[in-house]
Amino acid sequence: MKFSRTLLVNFVLLVLVASLYRIMPGRPWGFAPQIAMALFAGAVIRDSKYAFALPLLSMFVSDLLYQGLYLAGATEIPGFYSGQFLNYLMLTSLTFIGFLMRGKNLSQIAGGFLAGPTAFFLMSNFAVWVGGGGYQRPKTWEGLMMCFADGLPFYGMSILATIFFGGILFGAHHFLNKGVTARKLAN
Repeated sequence: MKFSRTLLVNFVLLVLVASLYRIMPGRPWGFAPQIAMALFAGAVIRDSKYAFALPLLSMFVSDLLYQGLYLAGATEIPGFYSGQFLNYLMLTSLTFIGFLMRGKNLSQIAGGFLAGPTAFFLMSNFAVWVGGGGYQRPKTWEGLMMCFADGLPFYGMSILATIFFGGILFGAHHFLNKGVTARKLAN
């Protein structure tokens, strides 16, 4: 995929808007566009290096913004912290689910909208259980289930966010491509 100037501008704008949204005060925890972006990028962007870059850049830019706010005393949430690379790794893995959504129908895309947040929920809560994540749960089956229960509110919000932001991304892509195809046929 060769980046045209327009595509590059759209790519940068999407990263910035998603990054700014992620740090917005009052946003419900877990309601962020990055999972939808990873699915969209995997499904739509043909060059895998750009597909992986879109959600990762968005996450990194928002983490930079969080870190700046944290250093300025405007938030208690640091942008960078121990073990954060796991979030980047887990987010990257969701792009693979997007690859499986390429050229699929609406019901298969909806399945991806559930698979992405579910995979992230399972991976992230397992990682918190194994590593502590700021609090400890017993390293037993019951402790793991407690950790998953702790994450349920975030999981619900991430499903809603993925449907919302994924609907916007995939819908805009569909209608923009439909308009481009119509213009090509008219010429």
